[in-house]
Amino acid sequence: MSGTSRAQLCFLLLSVTALRGHARFLDIQDNEISPEGLLSLLSSELKRELPEEFVYRRALRCLDMVAVEGQFTFTAERPQLNCAVFFIGEPSDIISVEYDSVNIDCRGGDFIKVFDGWVMKGEKFPSTQDHPLPLYKRYSDYCDTGVTRPIVRSSQNVAMLFFRLHQSGSSFTVTFRKLINPFPCNVVSQTPEGSFTMIIPQQHRNCSFSIIYPVEIQIGELNLGQHNDLKRSILGCAGSGDFVELLGGNGMDTSKMYPMADLCYSFNGPAQMKVGCDNTVVRMVSSGKFINRVSFQYRLLGHQELQQMKGNSIEDVCLRA
Repeated sequence: MSGTSRAQLCFLLLSVTALRGHARFLDIQDNEISPEGLLSLLSSELKRELPEEFVYRRALRCLDMVAVEGQFTFTAERPQLNCAVFFIGEPSDIISVEYDSVNIDCRGGDFIKVFDGWVMKGEKFPSTQDHPLPLYKRYSDYCDTGVTRPIVRSSQNVAMLFFRLHQSGSSFTVTFRKLINPFPCNVVSQTPEGSFTMIIPQQHRNCSFSIIYPVEIQIGELNLGQHNDLKRSILGCAGSGDFVELLGGNGMDTSKMYPMADLCYSFNGPAQMKVGCDNTVVRMVSSGKFINRVSFQYRLLGHQELQQMKGNSIEDVCLRA
């Protein structure tokens, strides 16, 4: 992947074509949609403004991304063995996928599975450390539970649908909805610029906000309840039960990303840092003893900024990787 801003913007889409896995994961090798076409589709869907009474309907592709609520149908014109649909909502959404009609041969090896999160290049978001459910419970297989569980809901604003159909004419229809999440935890940003406030209300959990672009992060406020230990922050936050870390990497799994900075004391900003990675993450770790809050803004780094970052031992860690 080149260091140009266009390549960075297409990181998500390029990664889709390189999905790798084992066991219940799929290898997507052949598809009829280009990364540019998928990016165009996502951009157009994000800009749609539909009246509430209108139900948006369209056909699904073997490799697809869906950001607009509606009803989606896939009909196989030939065997389709390695297909995936990425669903994404706003940061404050969770995803609901409802099976409306399914015509597949489960006994013949067909399947439709919903995954609670995203899988890209074998890496999962949220990571196993940050998701409230064990990995096996994050999969919902229609052939096992479709009749008794026609509606599947995610824990965050992204979800995936894997499917494999061996016979032409096999089909299914699903309805995609977005539901409000009052305390969004793990989030994938739809855009390279924006702002967000993450709040963990006295819960022992980890939350990550993933921005799949090289960006500058500006933290405006960090409140770790009554935990305000400047000395500990200077020595490092590893021993603290409440802290925020900035991560950078070229994959989705936060446990495999580079630590760029960590903060375990409260302050009112601004504190900023440029991260020249394909994926930038603001991750909050909470002990559950306090109400923790972090507010931040982010913007896309330009090509010239990325070039200037080369040679900085911290900022260009991903550019050198």
